Formats: sequence, structure tokens, C-alpha cells
Amino acid sequence: MLKEDPALLKINGPFIAISATFTAEPLRDPLSFWLDRLGFNDQIEFAPYNQVFQQLLDPASLLACNRGGVNIVLVRLEDWGRFQNGATPEILEKEVHHLVDCLRSSAASLPSPLLVVICPSSPAFLARPGHADFVARMEQHIRTQLGGLQTVYFLEHRELEELYPLAEPYDPHSDELGHVPYKPEYFAALATFLARKIHALRMTPYKVIALDCDDTLWRGICGEDGPLGVVIDPPRHFLQQFMLAQHQAGMLLCLCSKNNMEDVLETFRAHPEMPLSLEHFVALRINWTAKSANLASLAEELQLGLDSFIFIDDNAQECGEVQARRPEVLTLQLPEASEEIPDFLRHVWAFDRLRITEEDTRRTALYRQQIERSRLEKQAKTLEEFIASLKLEVRITPLKPEGLTRAAQLTQRTNQMNFTTIRRSEADLQHLMAGGAECLAVDVSDRFGSYGFTGLAIFSTEGEALKVDTFLLSCRVLGRGVEHRLLARLGEIAAERGLTRVDVPFIPTARNHPALMFLESVGSRFKTSTEAGFLFSFPTAYACEIKYKPAAAPPATLERIPQPETQAREPVDYAYIATRLRSVEQILQQMHGVRPAQPAPQRQEAPRTDLERQLAELWAELLRVPSVGIHDNFFDLGGHSLLAVELLSRVRQKFNVDLSLDLVYASAFTVAELAKAIELQMIEQAGPEQYAEILAELEKLSDEEARALLERELQSPAGEKSG
Repeated sequence: MLKEDPALLKINGPFIAISATFTAEPLRDPLSFWLDRLGFNDQIEFAPYNQVFQQLLDPASLLACNRGGVNIVLVRLEDWGRFQNGATPEILEKEVHHLVDCLRSSAASLPSPLLVVICPSSPAFLARPGHADFVARMEQHIRTQLGGLQTVYFLEHRELEELYPLAEPYDPHSDELGHVPYKPEYFAALATFLARKIHALRMTPYKVIALDCDDTLWRGICGEDGPLGVVIDPPRHFLQQFMLAQHQAGMLLCLCSKNNMEDVLETFRAHPEMPLSLEHFVALRINWTAKSANLASLAEELQLGLDSFIFIDDNAQECGEVQARRPEVLTLQLPEASEEIPDFLRHVWAFDRLRITEEDTRRTALYRQQIERSRLEKQAKTLEEFIASLKLEVRITPLKPEGLTRAAQLTQRTNQMNFTTIRRSEADLQHLMAGGAECLAVDVSDRFGSYGFTGLAIFSTEGEALKVDTFLLSCRVLGRGVEHRLLARLGEIAAERGLTRVDVPFIPTARNHPALMFLESVGSRFKTSTEAGFLFSFPTAYACEIKYKPAAAPPATLERIPQPETQAREPVDYAYIATRLRSVEQILQQMHGVRPAQPAPQRQEAPRTDLERQLAELWAELLRVPSVGIHDNFFDLGGHSLLAVELLSRVRQKFNVDLSLDLVYASAFTVAELAKAIELQMIEQAGPEQYAEILAELEKLSDEEARALLERELQSPAGEKSG
């Protein structure tokens, strides 16, 4: 039996595990900042330095023991040549192929999703002939090779650069001192980028975007300026392109505008150059009714909860009305300065998607088909006649690897016909199946087209029972007998295996009452109470014979307009992030404002020279303390080795002197000692003019200060090492 690292046994709950080819610990503070803001309780754990391959292959590694968390691998290609006196592209390419092999072989066994980032190489490395092309080629190779892996996500670094641009992320001095190749600003940007991806992995996705028209889709008021009088300026053109991309990623677009219908329709006809056309919208609410009421009406038509809606408007009054009456809707007011619209939208994390399925790309078409079915249902004289006219086809097959993404998506999105409402990632599902669980995928079609992959059952065999873990169906196929066929299929599997019963648990939520109604309609006499809810224990022979009888079946009552109290979504202030936390500078400012400061010593000796003053200010900034005395020990104030590396790098930038990391541990590391080391370096490097400046600085000292400085020079006491 494999033994886990004893250190791992001390970690409670899921965690964020990071393995890198360089020193990545500076990610801790900015990533912790974001996890706290998002309401995630994960601890952050770093794998041993530069052991990426071992972490991917060792079944007892930090990454392998991380269940329910997120694993992250950070690679800088040139690092593989760091301890080989440099390495040729040919040697590094072998390491890249080895990395891909390790990622592919570990993808099925790692119990948590894996994020992979190729971090930027140093300017010196890229400046060598052919190296920039080599890096680009290797990134493309890794991207291609990882494309088919369901639980591995290759994150595009250029997306990070576009979202959080920096002039120069590389820090040569800290790279040399401690293999910390980047500035704090880059680590903040990288942590934010990773936090966005972790959030995208875990959030319940929004499904609908309801858009205002005037001064939102275009500049101007179509009812006053006329269809030809409105302008599609660059910010609105970007907004429309952005919404088109959201439509292609599976979001349903609706119009929700106080306007005359004909004015809006004519505006679309008058501007064929607009990225969005009417065919991109699944439903319209163009009238003079309150927008909160129109959103509720859209939710009823689409049979979706209001907590899956995003509403976008430029008008503060309209946004306030929706926020007051429909707080479960995510309401976003566009910036008053229209030039800020693109940046605002790029930083609304609610729009983030890690992966897009085939179902996503067809979602608007699927809902249009649903509208046609609803019309047919109204025309039919009886429910039985309607079901017969659909010519329904239901295919229930074992889940294939390529369906894993959609299966995970169904567990995260389905609320109403969902017996247990257990949310799972692709990695969770892979781990379940590796442990013996089986999955059935349900694909449905009728005369109007395919509903797609709309149902999932997860089960296992225990003793004489087939134990159901998950049973869910999209609301699009409810009331057509699909749920009956799936339950009967589970009964058939139990019969084939000689099992005596099918155990189906039900865990109540605020949204899954339709599921309970179904279970009670087919087998209320098999229902018993449990701590979590109920258990329906169907005899195998009975389960096999479950059939849909339209006349006898209860209506598939959907929760068409959920009340605010049913909202299960974790609150995230997306608008605040998009306005106040969209740049690295803003993030660092807020991060420093919330990070707990170390208490400063009560008795401090103030700086005596301008150099000591500058150093004391630098220490206070890095250590998050209000002030620093010249004899305060760096480590006593909360400093550590990584902060020391950053400090010496800042000293080099500010004073143009190279100091060894040995200085940190060779004596009591204080502002006074650091100032002395800098002065000595300056004297060694100085020319005649600089000598004069140094002498002028020394002349500012009083006799007592000069005598004390001289005594320290002569005595050079060795302090205790700090670490």
C-alpha cells in the first residue's frame, strides 16, 4: 500500500497544489488574496523545488494526493538548462516531450483538474538565435498534445499578457539570487489569472445575457435619433463582438429594452455591419414594462432560473430597479465613460469559460427548437397526442471519454430533475470511474432535431443492489418519459447482473422538487427516510417495468420563476472586480491594504542619513509595517528568504549595487547593516565625483554619529544568523 507524505496528512480539505520549475512561492500572497475574496477555503501548498516530473509521476506526490482541489504546473522552458551550463534547444525539446508524456500519463490518475502554464522566458534566452521561434514551437506542441485531455487545461499565456499587461516581468537579479525569475507585479498578475481559472472551474455558469439597446448596443436613442441616427462606435462594436463570442460559447442572448419594437427592429435592419443580428437573440422583451418583470417573463419562457441571468444596461436607474426587485440576477451597469467598456467587460469573471462543448455552441438553436415544441404542445388536444407527434428517440449508452466535459457540465448546471445535486468536475468523474463507478449518457432527439446529451446516471454495484449516485436530466426533456426510460434502463442493468434492487437516493434542495414528484409517482411505496433525505429502493423486476403513461403521469412542474431565497450561487462582486481590481497596480494596492501587518517594535531608532531613510521606507513597504528602525531585525519583522531576495533586487534597481544573499545571513540583517554594505559597494565602484558626494553625505553626520559609525566599522560585531 502506498504511503502518503506525512506532511500531507496535516492538510485539511482540498487545496491548491503548485509545482514549478522555478521558485513560485511569491504566488502565495496574491493567490491567497483572491481565494479569500472568492470565498474559497483552499490552502495553498507548494511542491518541492523544480520537481515537476516527480510530482506528475509519483502516486504519493502532493498533486496525486490532492482530492477536490486544483493542481497547477508552471514551466519556464529555459529552467531545464539552468544546472547544465545552459542547454541547446535540442536538449530542451527532449524535456518538453518528456513533460507532455508525463502530463498525458498522469491525466487519468490525478484526482483534481490540472492547470498548465508556460511562463515567459528571460529576454537573454529569447535573444539567442532561434530561441524565440523554439519557444513558440514548443508552446504550440504542448497545446496540441494536451488538447484531447479532459482534465488538463493548457492556459494561454498571451491571454494573461492581454488582461494584465506589464512592461517587463523579468527580474534578473532575483532570478540569479534565488531562482525567482519575475517581479512581484508578475506574480500578482499570474496569481490573478490562475484565480480566474479556478473560479471558472468551480462557479455555477450563467446561462443568459439580457441586453439593453439604447446606449448599450449602440450610442444614441433609436426612438429619438432614428435607426440611422444611432452610432456603432468602437466601444459598442467591441461590446457586440464580445457578446457574439459569448453566444458562440453557449450563452443565450435576449433583448430587454424600453422601446418601441419597430424602432429596434428597424435599427437592426439599418445596420447590417453590426456584429450582432436579430438571429443571435433567442427571445425579446421590447416594451415599456419594468425590466425586472421582463426578466421574470424571459425566465419563464426559457424555463431557467433568474439566478442564471446577467442583465447589462447603461442606465443606473434601470439597474437599480432590477437589483432591488430581482437581486438574484447579476446586474452590470456599463461605465459612464464609454471608452472603458471593453476593459470592463474583459474583467467580468462571470463570462469566463475554460472549455466549450458542442452542446454550448448549439444552445440557441436548441432553445429555438424548444419554442417550436411548446407551440406544438399548445396545438395538441392531449398530452398523449403531443408525445406521439414528437417521434421521440432516446439513446442511453455508456459515457465515452469525449463526453466527460459535458457530463461534468450537467452535474454543475442541472437543478430541477437532479436527485442528489452533487456537483462534479471532469477530474472528479474520472476518479469515480477509475474507482469502479459507471456512467450512462442520455441523448434525445425528436422531429424538431436533437436535444443533445441531456441526461446522466452514475451508479455502482454494492452487494445485491445497484446503487445510484447521480440521476439527472436537463429540463428540456422533462415531461416526455425520458426519466422513466432511464430508470427502467437501470433496472435492466440490475437484472442482467442478478441484483435484487435499485437503490435511488434523493437529497432535497430548494430547486429539485420536480425530481421528488417523479420518484413518488413511480414508486412512493418504496420510499424510506434517511438523514440526508429519502431512499427509494425499487425491486429490480419492478424497476424494469417502469413506463411513461401520459394520462397518469404528474405534470413536469418546473420552477419557472425562482424566488431570491432559492439562490444557491456564492456571491461574488463581479462589478467591483471589473472596475476596482482590473489592473495589477489596483490589485497590489488592495492586497497590501488587507494583508495583516507585522507589529513594529515599540522602541525604534530613526534613520540618520538619506540612505537609511530610503531603506527604512523600502523595508516598511515590503514588510507591511508602519515604520522600521535602523536596528530592527528583518526576520523579527516577519521577513523571510523570498522577501530578502525581493529586497536585494529592489536595492539593485534603486542603488545600482549588487549584494550577495550571504549578507542576509552573515550578520544581524538591519537597515543600518544594509546601508553600510551599500555604502562600501558604492565606495568600491565610485569615481572622483561620486567620492565627493559620499564625503558630503558623511559631513552631514554629527561628531557623535561619525564616531559611532567608525566604531562599528572597527569592531564589525558578528550577529547571530537569522532564518
